[in-house]
Amino acid sequence: QVKLVEFGGGLVQSGGSLRLSCAASGITLKYYLVRWYRQAPGKQRELIASLGSEGTTNYGDSVKGRFTISRENAKNAVILQMNSLIPEDTAAYYCNSLGAGVNLWGQGTQVTVSS
Repeated sequence: QVKLVEFGGGLVQSGGSLRLSCAASGITLKYYLVRWYRQAPGKQRELIASLGSEGTTNYGDSVKGRFTISRENAKNAVILQMNSLIPEDTAAYYCNSLGAGVNLWGQGTQVTVSS
């Protein structure tokens, strides 16, 4: 079965860190563009980070300098390391894999940052 599954969400205090993982099955993730999105209640889904198959990274202004996207090829996964978290980072986080014939979404993982 071809799917993405996110892991690593949870409750953290402001200033803390979390490490989200997007694990793939059925595809080899390193060959695909992978994006992390988030959606807070009542807000539109926001693209926060992307990682191309060639290694190019891009970040949304709201997370630049705090979040890092990277590959963990041995686990067929993409990692979102989130540091210096603030309450405004509270949202459901989703990964998306895009490529030839592929447009996959995970089920999401909740991140809650307390002040």
